[in-house]
Amino acid sequence: MKINAKIQKFMNGKYGPDQLYILLIILYFILFFINLFINSYIISIIEIIIVFITFYRFFSKNIYKRSKENQKYLRIKNKITKPFFNVKRNYKDKNHIYKKCHHCKTTLKLPLPNKRGIKHVICPECKKRNTILVLKKQKIKVIKKH
Repeated sequence: MKINAKIQKFMNGKYGPDQLYILLIILYFILFFINLFINSYIISIIEIIIVFITFYRFFSKNIYKRSKENQKYLRIKNKITKPFFNVKRNYKDKNHIYKKCHHCKTTLKLPLPNKRGIKHVICPECKKRNTILVLKKQKIKVIKKH
């Protein structure tokens, strides 16, 4: 029997890696490198606890519970990173600006302004007026409804 088949047979029915697993591994390596310089007993204990939790989650047969833990982690991560999503979009897209409507929280895709100035845009969803930095008058696209 080949080694890949043996590993697949061993991992059959076990949970395996997910996003929380990756976070725990990254956290372990960060603490490991910090501990190289500080050499703290407490950080060493935290590293060992993280390794045990990581292996326990990886080899667990209770897939439903591990999946619930991962979903809870993803909800918390999403709450933290969500306010920065439009900043990331604005950095990547060089032709448009992404803003949220202050009233209905819809994400609006606006054309990149040629000059700086304050203009008012009407949200196509709630028909309310928003003050933003835009000079060109073009059609506003709705990216995401809330």
